[in-house]
Amino acid sequence: MLKFTPEHEWLKIEGDVATVGITAHAAGQLGDLVFVELPEVGATFAKDASSATVESVKAASDVYCPLEGEVVEVNPAIVDDPSLVNSDPQGAGWFYKLKLANPADANSLLDEAAYNELIA
Repeated sequence: MLKFTPEHEWLKIEGDVATVGITAHAAGQLGDLVFVELPEVGATFAKDASSATVESVKAASDVYCPLEGEVVEVNPAIVDDPSLVNSDPQGAGWFYKLKLANPADANSLLDEAAYNELIA
């Protein structure tokens, strides 16, 4: 199941774990990323808490945790090569995997059609 937030994060939810990243729209708005800071494995976040940071030639920006949960894995490839977020934001450019505190909360997020309407 693919869900989106109004803050331009995407989640691919499988069971009670969500892979989290930023959307192609967000990556395009930021421009070429030069730095990514990821959370620590084991860190827990409330919904909408700042969970990661990205910096581009234009600006630094927070990435917000889309739902409450615990980080169970991070993607070191984007720390070594932040351009992966620009070239493949919903693939190789994922940020972290989040074990959801309450998977049903995902129902409150946007589906792809609603997200596309938001950015249109």
